Amino acid sequence: MMHLAIIPARSGSKGLKNKNIKELAGKPLLAYSVEAAIKSGTFDCVHVSTDSEEYADIGRKYGADVPFLRSQAMSSDSAGSWDAVKEVLANYEARGQRFDTITLLQPTSPLRTAEDIIGAEELYKSRGAKSVVSVCEMDHSPLWSNTLPENLSMEFFNREESDLPRQALPTYYRINGAIYMVDCNFLKENIDIYRKGCFAYIMDKRRSIDIDTQLDFDIAEFLINRY
Repeated sequence: MMHLAIIPARSGSKGLKNKNIKELAGKPLLAYSVEAAIKSGTFDCVHVSTDSEEYADIGRKYGADVPFLRSQAMSSDSAGSWDAVKEVLANYEARGQRFDTITLLQPTSPLRTAEDIIGAEELYKSRGAKSVVSVCEMDHSPLWSNTLPENLSMEFFNREESDLPRQALPTYYRINGAIYMVDCNFLKENIDIYRKGCFAYIMDKRRSIDIDTQLDFDIAEFLINRY
């Protein structure tokens, strides 16, 4: 079995400028995912998928394999992550390297650890899974949420279940974006990985920060410095 980790790090993010290489507690953001992947010992190859030679050099500095850059078609805002993954697989196959699984490790999840990756792999193997996706418990039950009309009336805001005490409500989970482990043949044959054979790897909320804004970045930096 050959295992490939892919860290997608397209340049030119608009929300938080150059967030994938923005320094977080002394290291570029993408370095955390490269180091966790290597430390896990799970992968035969750790690849940074990027359209930028600068980003590629940073990936190589921390131990990633970056023999090629993303194509222009896979570098636009409209390009999907899984399309970029399939392009990486095709490029490696053209070089004579074939993989049985790929694990997508988004650089915006810097608190995901090597132990989390190992835990996801163990779940993948023990369940005979086709895919494993990391999740974490939601901060608040969605049963306490609703939409609002234009006049901001809360007349029908509460649902029947929202009157129950918190302990009596079901536990809800959200996809945290940290780990997507997928059988390569399964990925090639299916558009949607969330089907029979897909299992959830539950992560701690503290390690589930997904950086999209400056506030997310500040929280991640605080947690790294604190723990």
